Amino acid sequence: MLTDFYELTMSNGYLEQGVGDKIAVFDMFFRTIPDDGGFALFAGLEQLIDYLKNLSFTENDIEYLRSKRQFSERFLDYLLHFRFECDVWSVEEGTPIFPGEPIVVVRGPIIQAQLIETMVLLTINHQSLVATKSNRICRAAAGRSVFEFGSRRAQSYDAAMLGARAAYIGGCDATACTISDREYKIPAVGTMAHSWVQMFDSEYEAFKKYAEVYPENCTLLVDTYNVLTSGIPNAIKVFNEVLLPKGYKPKGVRIDSGDLAYLSKKARKMLDDAGFDYVKIVASNSLDEIIIRDLLLQGAQLDMFGVGENLITSKSSPVFGGVYKLAAIVENGEYVPKIKISESIEKITNPDFKTFYRFYSKETGEAVADYVTLFDEVPDVSKPVEIYDPVATWKRKTLENVEARRMLVPIFEKGRCVYESPSLERIKAYCAEQVDRLWDEVKRFEHPHRYYVDLSDKLWEIKRRMLSEMNRVTGGSAHM
Repeated sequence: MLTDFYELTMSNGYLEQGVGDKIAVFDMFFRTIPDDGGFALFAGLEQLIDYLKNLSFTENDIEYLRSKRQFSERFLDYLLHFRFECDVWSVEEGTPIFPGEPIVVVRGPIIQAQLIETMVLLTINHQSLVATKSNRICRAAAGRSVFEFGSRRAQSYDAAMLGARAAYIGGCDATACTISDREYKIPAVGTMAHSWVQMFDSEYEAFKKYAEVYPENCTLLVDTYNVLTSGIPNAIKVFNEVLLPKGYKPKGVRIDSGDLAYLSKKARKMLDDAGFDYVKIVASNSLDEIIIRDLLLQGAQLDMFGVGENLITSKSSPVFGGVYKLAAIVENGEYVPKIKISESIEKITNPDFKTFYRFYSKETGEAVADYVTLFDEVPDVSKPVEIYDPVATWKRKTLENVEARRMLVPIFEKGRCVYESPSLERIKAYCAEQVDRLWDEVKRFEHPHRYYVDLSDKLWEIKRRMLSEMNRVTGGSAHM
């Protein structure tokens, strides 16, 4: 029932018009990369699979829909006995993705393929958004650990839990969200809040009590009063008086406010001079990839970052614009391509039943271009492959000595799941491997190199012909 109402009204209409069983193909794709970045990351497939496996309507659902007085009894009976029967293909979680390519493809009775639109988009859009932002932040940290600290600022309960999952895929090492540790085995971390320090008569006493309770994992929050004149000196005193005599080594200090570059450099010297050069300095406080990058450029002595609201909400670019469009229907056993026309070139869809390939250089192993094709096409990479910009067709490039990898894998066949989701650890590792295979120029934060996404000659010709025919019929002015 988590669906847009028009999906139900259309599905009722399909059934009443006798076309509910007509086979249709829908694509999910996206048009723009968040933060004007060079690539996005695909996440959320495991939750989409769970949804499709358990898709059903209860008696209460049917009674609610009946009360709307818009649906036929035949349709309500269809929903009551609903069984998912579609084929689904998808890229794998953690895969870098680019605008215009089909990242989820659904083929099946149009009434079913239409009903799942909202949940396909909701599930993939959210986690892909957070995974993409997380990866930007983790790349800015340049090998230092990043912890997801955003639960209290997430925009719902599920957004906190699944946001932590997506952040882990994107590169975060841990989360503050306890339930995400229980459910997804993402390491949960946390020390103290300012309230702990305020609860005791002095900062020293607060640190001492904490160290006595957690001697094996002691990280102290040092900015409640004054980092340099109070927090760090009291931390050093507790390290010497409580932890070292018992044979424990302190883990770290956390700074949550102030000029993090200046304070971390001063704190590092104070800790080093006191013999605690191994103690880590953790920074938090409204961080994002740009702030982290600038802090490190300024020589900040920071070892770890806790990132909250700017990560979990992708605050700087909070919408992942995935869409779900009809691409083809089946008539007499043949695919009939469908296209959506728009005066905005980027909103003109790519028609027909499609897949796509990623070309990797055999010399460097780097991804060099993506190639969207008809579903049964296989690119011949034994000879040079010419690709060109689908909009600016005069921009051409010849690829040689490449290998082609088909990016869509089967997920459901006739409603039966045929895909086994990898462990979250494996998804995270795969994501890191695939991002590492992108050009460095694609990974720039500002003005990244535009990665090539091309259409095969066959697909390009189908699109060109459909646009020409549509212009002739409507007298329109759609341009390529």
